[in-house]
Amino acid sequence: MNSRIKAIIALFMVQLLYGFNYTFAKTVMNENYIKPFGFVLLRVIGATALFWLMSVFLPKEKIERKDFKTIFFASVFGVFINMLFFLKGLEFTTPIHASTIMTITPIVILVLSVFILKERITQLKVIGIVIGFIGALILTLYGKSARVADNIPLGNLMIFLNAISYSIYVILVKKLTDKYHPFAFIKWLFLFGLILVTPFGYSELSSVKWTSFTPYIIFAVAFVVIGATFLTYLLNPWAISKLKASTVGIFIYLQPVIAGLFAIASGADFIDAIKISAMLLIFLGVYFVTKKPKVTS
Repeated sequence: MNSRIKAIIALFMVQLLYGFNYTFAKTVMNENYIKPFGFVLLRVIGATALFWLMSVFLPKEKIERKDFKTIFFASVFGVFINMLFFLKGLEFTTPIHASTIMTITPIVILVLSVFILKERITQLKVIGIVIGFIGALILTLYGKSARVADNIPLGNLMIFLNAISYSIYVILVKKLTDKYHPFAFIKWLFLFGLILVTPFGYSELSSVKWTSFTPYIIFAVAFVVIGATFLTYLLNPWAISKLKASTVGIFIYLQPVIAGLFAIASGADFIDAIKISAMLLIFLGVYFVTKKPKVTS
C-alpha cells in the first residue's frame, strides 16, 4: 500500500473520529460530568502524556531553535484557542450545527492564504466565500436546538472562531511538515498547549466528581481524549505531509454527515429545513472555493 492510500485512509479515520466526537463530548458536558475548560485540560493532559511516551520509541529528529517559535504559535491556534472555543461552543450549540460550521474551514484557509501567503483569488472563489458565509449566518441566527438550555448564536459564533483558529493552525503545521516529520514536533506542540490551557481548566478539572462517572461516560471521555485528540492530532499532520491541502480540505465535508447521522441515531440532535438549507449553502460555497479554474490555452 503506497503512502497516498495510507494518507487517505488516515484522513477518513480523522473525520470519523471527529464526527463521533461532537456527540460524545456534548453528552459529557451537558450532563455536567466535566465542564468545557476542564475537559480541554483533560484532553491536553492525556494527549501530551501519550505523545511524549510515544516519542521514547521513535527515532529522534533535532528541531532547530528558530522553529520552536512556529511550533508555539501552532500550539496557540491549534490547541489553546481551537480547543477552548470548540468545547465551549459545543456546550451551547448542537453536533449538526458545529460540524456544519467546521466545513467552512477551507474557505477560511483560502482567505487567510490571500492575506498571509499572498495567493491570488478568483471571482468564483469570492462567490463561494459569500455563499458559504450566508449559509453559516443562517445557521447561526435561525438554527434551533432540542435543548432549551442551548444558546445557538453564541455557540455557533464560538465554533466559527474555532474554525478560524484551526485554519491558521493548518497553515502553520503545513510549514512544519514540509521540514520535519510530524512525530518530531507534535509532542512539543502539546506541551506548549498544556502550559497555556492549565490556568483556564485547572479549577473545572479539580471539581470533577470522578466516582459519579457511568460506564458510558467513561467510554465517552476516553474516546475524546484518545480518539478525538491523540489519534486525530497524530494522523492529521502526517496526512497533510503526504497530500495536497485541497485534498485534505475535501475530507472535512464528511464531518457533518458522520456527526449528523450519529447524533440523530443517538437522539442528541435533529434535522430540519433550516439546517438542510444552511448545509447546502455552505457545501456549495466550499465547492466554489476549492474548484480549480479551467486552464485556457
